[in-house]
Amino acid sequence: MRVNWREIPAARNSCAVLLAACEKSGWLLRPVAKPEPDITCYSLNSISEPRFRDEIADAGCITVAGGPHATACRQEVATYADYVVVGEGEYTLPLLLSDLEAGRDGHIPGVATRDWYEPAKSSVRLDGYPPFSEIQGYVEISRGCPYACSYCQTPQIFGHCMRHRSIDEIARYANRYGQARFVTPNAFAYGSDGIHPRFDKIGHLLRKCSHQIFFGTFPSEVRPEFICEESLALISDYCTNTKLHFGAQSGSDTILSRLHRGHTIADAMRAAELCHDAGITPIVDFIVGFPFETDHDQRETLAAIQEIARIGKVHVHRFIPLPGTPLAGTRARSLLPETEKTCGDLALGGKLTGSWNEPEIRFFRK
Repeated sequence: MRVNWREIPAARNSCAVLLAACEKSGWLLRPVAKPEPDITCYSLNSISEPRFRDEIADAGCITVAGGPHATACRQEVATYADYVVVGEGEYTLPLLLSDLEAGRDGHIPGVATRDWYEPAKSSVRLDGYPPFSEIQGYVEISRGCPYACSYCQTPQIFGHCMRHRSIDEIARYANRYGQARFVTPNAFAYGSDGIHPRFDKIGHLLRKCSHQIFFGTFPSEVRPEFICEESLALISDYCTNTKLHFGAQSGSDTILSRLHRGHTIADAMRAAELCHDAGITPIVDFIVGFPFETDHDQRETLAAIQEIARIGKVHVHRFIPLPGTPLAGTRARSLLPETEKTCGDLALGGKLTGSWNEPEIRFFRK
């Protein structure tokens, strides 16, 4: 039985992870540019999904869909895909493939069909699976998030308890290449419960990595309240990056409270100043257009953007109501003319990036 992986730019790291997991179980996934027999697998987010819905429905082969959109909307996706992998796929996808090869119906925990679903019975232990094999990917060091930000799919998919890959396993894969980049909801939460940092464990990890290390920058970030002199010293002493990426998300404490972010705008501003003082450029995320954002809230965010742009750089995105989150089904509010003008001016000056007018851009540029 031949199994294919549909190449989708936004799912490159998922491809690396699942190809490695399937390879461990004896399955070789072949990257393809269109659906091909016998089975073609897809990883879908909520922006890419409309592009592939018809292709999956019309495919002349068995189709398997997973990813954040499939997890959040399993019943919808099961109307056009034969099988939907809900949540983590490292264990479930190889098991599904073996079940289908044996001529069975694919009714296993963690897989949905049009008329059947049973949740997975356990979570993935990261050390049980390689982060990548022949296709290089980023090394996922942690999974899960103890926070419950209303716009975020991460805790909905991976849970609120953090799980970590061991230091030895991270170093083994990080040292295969000249540069190492990591995937994690919060790099400074490595080895901890996600709330109380363990900088000693991060230091141990960084000392184990012998090549260039990029930590707390794309494709991961950190939280502002984890930025302090001790955490910044780890970046300065062991890492290659001279930038640190973290999320402020709003300049309004009212909005931050409604989002359940767990920090204030003062925390974010202090983090930016600490980065600047340490010679590290802060790259700060903001989201504009929350459905309950007032003009006053948006102007507070705009003021914070302008202040941070003075000492660092800003990444701004328009709010997207992602399925499976508490804000699913809401709509982004319009932007004030002054917000659009200021973002445009800062972008022209090289101080701001993002997609405050076209949120879909963020999923297709990389």
